[in-house]
Amino acid sequence: MSNKKRSNEIIYSFKCPSCQEGLIDIVKSIYNLPDGDKMLILKFECNTCNFHKNDVIPLTTNIEPGIITLQILDENDLKSKIYRSPAGKLEIPELELIVEPGPRADFYYTNIQGILFRFENAVSIYRNNLEENDPERSKIDALMFNLRQAIDGKFKFTLKITDLQGGSYIIPQDKSKYSFEKIEKKDLE
Repeated sequence: MSNKKRSNEIIYSFKCPSCQEGLIDIVKSIYNLPDGDKMLILKFECNTCNFHKNDVIPLTTNIEPGIITLQILDENDLKSKIYRSPAGKLEIPELELIVEPGPRADFYYTNIQGILFRFENAVSIYRNNLEENDPERSKIDALMFNLRQAIDGKFKFTLKITDLQGGSYIIPQDKSKYSFEKIEKKDLE
């Protein structure tokens, strides 16, 4: 992203809790995205041990609670942008993969392929912690194969975000594969 599309400002510094030696600067950046949305990015980075963390907060977004669905049918669909708020439940039913919202959940802004890489990493860690003779390993290997196919655009699937507070959204490459079902406040009670 070019510098014209963002402005940086150091807003606070404190001692690094990780190494206890460095200084962490909190840098606030506002990004102007090509679609007109604006994102606030808070970056925490230690100048000594390279500890870092980012928080992404949309400044302009859909704030309606709802169910967002995108059909991923080809490689081009993997480029669709996704913003998942901490309140958003993300799932891929065909692969039985789910990310539940929780108190420590992060905002993240990525594309569909980035979501698949996150799932691949998590499933790989899980698999590596199984015993060699665990019967679940073959099921996990099949899932890893399907994830790799999905990453390469060769496995058709549905990405679904259920956000009861609003704030999550998808910017699809092909709007004909996208749907949004609003959840009425009365349905949340």
